[in-house]
Amino acid sequence: MRLNMGPSHPAMHGTIRMVLDLDGEIVQNVDVQPGYLHRGFEKSCERGTWAQVFPYTDRLNYVSPMCNNVGYALAVEKLLGIQVPVRAQYYRVMLAEIARICDHFTCNGAAAMELGAFTPFLWILKVREWLWHILEAETGARMTHSFARIGGMAAEPTPGFKAAIRARIPEVRKVIAETETMLIKNRIFLDRTQGVGILTKSRAIELGCTGVIGRAAGIPYDVRKDNPYLVYGELDFEVPVGQDGDNWDRFMCRFEEVHQSLRILEQCLDKMPDSGPVSVTDPRITLPPKSEVYSTIEGTIAHFKLIMEGVKPPKGEVYSFTEAGNGELGFFIVSDGSGTPYRIRVRPPCWFNLQAVREMVMGDMIADIIPTFGSINMIGGECDR
Repeated sequence: MRLNMGPSHPAMHGTIRMVLDLDGEIVQNVDVQPGYLHRGFEKSCERGTWAQVFPYTDRLNYVSPMCNNVGYALAVEKLLGIQVPVRAQYYRVMLAEIARICDHFTCNGAAAMELGAFTPFLWILKVREWLWHILEAETGARMTHSFARIGGMAAEPTPGFKAAIRARIPEVRKVIAETETMLIKNRIFLDRTQGVGILTKSRAIELGCTGVIGRAAGIPYDVRKDNPYLVYGELDFEVPVGQDGDNWDRFMCRFEEVHQSLRILEQCLDKMPDSGPVSVTDPRITLPPKSEVYSTIEGTIAHFKLIMEGVKPPKGEVYSFTEAGNGELGFFIVSDGSGTPYRIRVRPPCWFNLQAVREMVMGDMIADIIPTFGSINMIGGECDR
């Protein structure tokens, strides 16, 4: 039997269509069809200034937008040949790790709920709400922050930033322990995840899978560890790796990565300076303080030129990559020396991970598509650019 699943189907997260060939309830073949959320992200980025790209990066992965903000900022800074102050580097790492925890919790909570475990979903979303309160206090927005800047950050950490994180870390660990207690010995949950949706290590490499999808299949690759950026090279953390590449390994890898993100946050709390700049001081890159804009002609002109003409990186091209919520997020950018990007190309982790879905669901039952597709954590904004 041929069956259409999606694009408007709860299990397809709204933007994917699968054309299934079934033998009874067994999936014999599947044609995975993205493309229902085309936004023109890359071409839109080439219509404004370099700084005006940040809101678009938020929407690549709206569950962990700070990771995207930081990734794009690092790409432009690589083109400019600059490095942000140490305080800004720690600040970026901390905000990105909080976003990563939110991303992993959202995926695992939804995956549990789709298998009938509604209570852990509520517990996990409660944690995400705590963390979103912290992000909102820092950036002014719960989700689409646009808080990174070329050459630094939009503002300094708030006075209560460190205290808020220190207060929540034990609470987050407590919720993880409670959730694991409820799920990892639950026979229904185990039967629906263990040995289901398997992706082998060799195929994950061939398909270019990264992030949790690749690590659960046994690939010990994490950009933060293998190609450290910002201050990740100074931090002590581990890269969790699975063995079977099934839904269970992906679920457990995400929880273990949350533990590692908490370790990173604890180290940053001790190491991040309490004072100092969070942006470079080059007036060609960083906006002047508002007090200078309103009181001096130099400040007014500098502000006008950066807003109207934008930062002007030298002619050239760079590829910069970071570890986002779903894996390696890369930006290939080309500058013609003007204040507008000549070309921006994104390597979204979800696009490569989505390629593996066909192999994961072939031979499994149709009901197994739900937990398997959920474990991919497909974000339409990344796939349809």
